[in-house]
Amino acid sequence: MKGIISSFRRSKHRTSENQMIVKVAGIEDKDSAEKLVGRSLVWKTSGQKDKKIAGKISAVHGSKGFVRAIFEKGMPGQALRGEVDISDK
Repeated sequence: MKGIISSFRRSKHRTSENQMIVKVAGIEDKDSAEKLVGRSLVWKTSGQKDKKIAGKISAVHGSKGFVRAIFEKGMPGQALRGEVDISDK
């Protein structure tokens, strides 16, 4: 399953560098997004080195099928609009 990183999780004055908002392909509502909580996901770098940053879906974000993912370390700005691979349970 594929997803696209939409944004950092943020507020008015603060940004969480290891938490991202992800839009999952084919998920359009909150009920189907809740079934994804607990799954792991991986973001692959687009550079010459094949680095991977792993994360886990922690919660639903809003009512339109977005989810919040917590990654193991801070994510770079190049990750925005990048693709993630979501594992099946």
